[in-house]
Amino acid sequence: MKRPAVSLRWKIALTVMAVSCAVAAVLGALVHDAVARQTVGQVRKETRANLDTALDLFEYGTSREGLNSLLDPRELPAALGRLARSGQRGTMVGTYRGRPVMWAAAPADGHVMAVWSPFGNTRRSLDNLDTAILGSAVLAAAVVALAGLFLAHRISRRLATTAAVARRITAGDLDARVGDGADQGLGGGSTGQDEVAAVAAALDSVAGSLQSRLEAEQRFTADVAHELRTPLTGILASAELLPEGRPKEMINDRLRALRRLIEDLLEISRLDSGTERADLAAYDLGTLVEGSVRATGFDTVVRIAADAVVETDRRRLDRIVANLVINAHRHGRPPVLVTVDAPPDGPPAIEVRDHGPGYPLDLLHHGPQRFRTDAPGRGKGHGLGLTIAVGQSAVLGIDLRFTNAPDGGARAVLRLPPDASRTAS
Repeated sequence: MKRPAVSLRWKIALTVMAVSCAVAAVLGALVHDAVARQTVGQVRKETRANLDTALDLFEYGTSREGLNSLLDPRELPAALGRLARSGQRGTMVGTYRGRPVMWAAAPADGHVMAVWSPFGNTRRSLDNLDTAILGSAVLAAAVVALAGLFLAHRISRRLATTAAVARRITAGDLDARVGDGADQGLGGGSTGQDEVAAVAAALDSVAGSLQSRLEAEQRFTADVAHELRTPLTGILASAELLPEGRPKEMINDRLRALRRLIEDLLEISRLDSGTERADLAAYDLGTLVEGSVRATGFDTVVRIAADAVVETDRRRLDRIVANLVINAHRHGRPPVLVTVDAPPDGPPAIEVRDHGPGYPLDLLHHGPQRFRTDAPGRGKGHGLGLTIAVGQSAVLGIDLRFTNAPDGGARAVLRLPPDASRTAS
């Protein structure tokens, strides 16, 4: 099972919190050790001093009253007792009458002389110190974590804004920039000098360069098409003056192909400009598709699974269907089948399918590209037909998908907008 992805914001915040907790734990341990050494050492020192005094008094037979000294006490820790009986001195924390004490013991004329000092206050002080250290560590970790979350949020928001602009550019909005005022308000801007700002500036630079080159290409395409249109019209008129025969037919055929190419280039330049608007009206979808297919002149099977009246631009939809049918006949193999369907629980759809080698992988992954149709088995062409179909589909809000059928052949599926269907028949 795939684990849910953790956002960069939380990764940074959790890393900062983990580091702060680790630092707080190390510092807390060091502080506890230092204070414990000093506090316990002071109690141990006083207890040893009392033990020395008790041994002196025991040697001279003087009273040891007030020193909390005992001879062979039963509550002395066993390890400390063994140490004293072996002839050495030592100290150890233990209990006496149920209270925590610091024991000090030493050998004394065949006995064990032991002295104890109260250790309860010292233990409570160490416990209070641990509680204060833990509370301070938790508070510091929380403050640092909140600060890290705030910082990570700002970084993540700026990166998200940059990614959103990159997606807009990929979708065709070449005017999108991270440095725009609106984007600054959403994502904190890119006015700084850090790495995020550098990425945003680089994206803006790439987008600007790409936009300039595409606009230059569009202007060049439109200018060339316009300039070729006038002389081509003259050549077509002159060709009509040639004597009838095979040479005249060949010349006229090539001139008509050139005229179609020029018209396609002009249409693409208009689509690239982004100024095209659909002229919507109500049409019977099945009748409209049948007319579009019939106008191509190819032997195509049209099947109406379910019909509907749709709001669309007849000229543009006719252009889309015709281009898909022509492409299927030129680069695929018969039979070519066009299916119209209008399911009650979905948008109206048109499918154009042939039984040839199918669309090339590059087209399936990246979509049709102008002047690139050299796929093995599907012939060659200038690649503008499918490009125009995609552009006109975008104007009409149609979802156009290119796939290959499991049993072979290319499939192009048009799904009209859900609100395009008015009534079903």
